[in-house]
Amino acid sequence: MSSTTEPIIAQVQQQFQELVTLVTGPDSHQHTAGAIERTLFRRLLAVGLDLLRIFFLKRAAGRPAAPVVGPTGQPLPAKDQRPVTYYSVFGKLSFDRHAFAVTGQPVVCPLDAALSLPKRCYSDLLSDWMAFSGTDETYRESQTVLERILGLPLSVAALETTTQEAAVDVPAFYAQPPAATPPTSLGAILVAQSDGKGVPLVLPRRAERLVRPAKGAPAGRKREAIVTALYTIAPFPRTPEAVVAALLHDPDPPTPSRRPRPIQKEVRATLDGKEAAISRLAQRAQQREDVSIQHRVALTDGAEALQAQMRAQLPTYTLVLDIIHATEYLWTAANAGLGEQHPERTAWVRGHLTAILRGRVATVIVALETAAADPALTAVQQQAILGTVGYYRRNQPYMRYDAYLAHGWPIGTGVVEGACGHLVKDRMEQAGMRWTKPGAQAVLDLRAVRLNHDWEAYWAFHRQRQHERLYGVTIPVPAPAEDQALKLEVAA
Repeated sequence: MSSTTEPIIAQVQQQFQELVTLVTGPDSHQHTAGAIERTLFRRLLAVGLDLLRIFFLKRAAGRPAAPVVGPTGQPLPAKDQRPVTYYSVFGKLSFDRHAFAVTGQPVVCPLDAALSLPKRCYSDLLSDWMAFSGTDETYRESQTVLERILGLPLSVAALETTTQEAAVDVPAFYAQPPAATPPTSLGAILVAQSDGKGVPLVLPRRAERLVRPAKGAPAGRKREAIVTALYTIAPFPRTPEAVVAALLHDPDPPTPSRRPRPIQKEVRATLDGKEAAISRLAQRAQQREDVSIQHRVALTDGAEALQAQMRAQLPTYTLVLDIIHATEYLWTAANAGLGEQHPERTAWVRGHLTAILRGRVATVIVALETAAADPALTAVQQQAILGTVGYYRRNQPYMRYDAYLAHGWPIGTGVVEGACGHLVKDRMEQAGMRWTKPGAQAVLDLRAVRLNHDWEAYWAFHRQRQHERLYGVTIPVPAPAEDQALKLEVAA
């Protein structure tokens, strides 16, 4: 036992005995459960910091047994001891470790690789918590929560930087083939969906100098994040009448059979544009190909540029127009032709919607054109109806709902629209937020990892990649003991 660590070990032993006395001694009956819990938590954090210090001092006391070589293979003599700071969930500490160097060569501290110390001072576990909280809360809120719980005075800048650094391996993580799944547990339909959602970005400084915003103008601009979803699902045949009843919220709809749920759903979002998003989606879809896949379906809301990318990069998929958007256009025509308070408006929509779902889109288009020609309508009313006609005419090849329903295919983009809300809007569009593109993309990447339930797998992958970047070692990094302890606690 090192003389350096002996006083700390004695202090830890005394602190532990004091805690045992606190919960078993004669005064224990005077404390409430809440008071004891808070006291134990705070004091155990202090004990954890001392134990961590003992660990580092013990590891730093020994010199490397093998010769230390530099990046060029040149043997390096011992030079001195260099301090390093480590910021853990227990608090901040520093210790000295042996350094080896020659003039003109980088200093090498072998203990850094042996301990897999991070590039910056924040520990792996603390970085994990910082990044995880940053995917769901504002950085200011994360700062407040971590300081309140752990007593750590972390800066907002540290949280933001840590989150960006934590996201660097997300593309490589999702470039890996997905985990093998028994074909019997997969759905027979492979579904790709895409949609867009705006993210408020700050203007570049040069643009701020060149363009003087008008009084009251927003401080930034929005850039579209292209959101994609990929999953398999079992067929679910429905009748047009059942779909109409659900879309119109009938009070007594026919009792449907249990709707199948998406399997291995994966959502992503990128600010790099439609082509990049759909290219990545197509690559991921190719990795999901399996003998069990019988049908391939792609869904969008009717945006032409997005449809063009889906057709180009997923050529074997049947492109389907989202039925919700098709229905909204029908309501627009009904409001224009009949008025929002007309007693026959819902019946009018029901009849045309049923025809659309039965595959008679051409008939509905003719009926709408006839309605738009009514001389009693104003030019604005006629234009609204003809807008629906144009939308249907352009999307008619993707509105063969009778065949889609018979096959049991999904006809709505609810999965990706939900992702637009959960993945993008809920975090990126909170009041007053403005993002840089790199900062926004990092949060979108990590938030996708979290929503895909891949956080633990990703963090292990990120930890290994980080170790390889820093130390050039390609062997897997063992899971830290603190992670193992957390898993054991959850299992218990």
